Amino acid sequence: MNKEQFEEAITSLNIKLTEQQKEQLEKYYELLIEWNQKFNLTRITEKSEVYLKHFYDSLTLNKAIDFNTIETVCDIGTGAGFPGLVLKIVFPHLKVTLVDSLQKRINFLDEIIRILGLKEVYTVHSRGEDYARIHREEYDLVTSRAVAELRIISEICIPLVKEKGYFIPMKANINEELEQASSTLNKLNATVEQVITFYLPKENSIRNLVKIKKESKTDKKYPRSVDKIKKIAL
Repeated sequence: MNKEQFEEAITSLNIKLTEQQKEQLEKYYELLIEWNQKFNLTRITEKSEVYLKHFYDSLTLNKAIDFNTIETVCDIGTGAGFPGLVLKIVFPHLKVTLVDSLQKRINFLDEIIRILGLKEVYTVHSRGEDYARIHREEYDLVTSRAVAELRIISEICIPLVKEKGYFIPMKANINEELEQASSTLNKLNATVEQVITFYLPKENSIRNLVKIKKESKTDKKYPRSVDKIKKIAL
């Protein structure tokens, strides 16, 4: 997917970029490749692949939620900034927090934010479950892309979501994970409102957006330590 195809594809997501946003995404790509030569930030380095599998893929969240209706977003396990930093560039009114457990990724994100002159975007070097214990019920939307199986990532992320807000993990195949996560979601006072399934253009790989609504506050005993989450299902 070249830049022109990318811009055409996102019109179907009801997104139109300004010239500044186009320039910011291009600079993001250039810096991603530059830093990737020193640190392993992504295995996807072809420009057409980055625009498809990182930039376009991140923006498909617009299928699940109207970003004009929300203000605060947290991206857990953001890696090189997908989807959180892409969302910030395209929806600049958002206040975005990017959480990752590796300092080198945070250093990269800080550099991108500085060079692009982005405001109200924050980076946090932390494990997701540690951050969630301190920042409970702070965000309109929490997301994560391909971080962990649904029952695990739900326990980490849902405590961060405001009442009546949403956790929307971005996943590939999801059927088995949905079944395994049902008890966990119930104990976290959350329900699956919608599963949006689609295929990436060009390569037709499957994607799922699991729109999970937080009905009421999460018990303070969650999230547990990640070892317990992995070993003992709720």
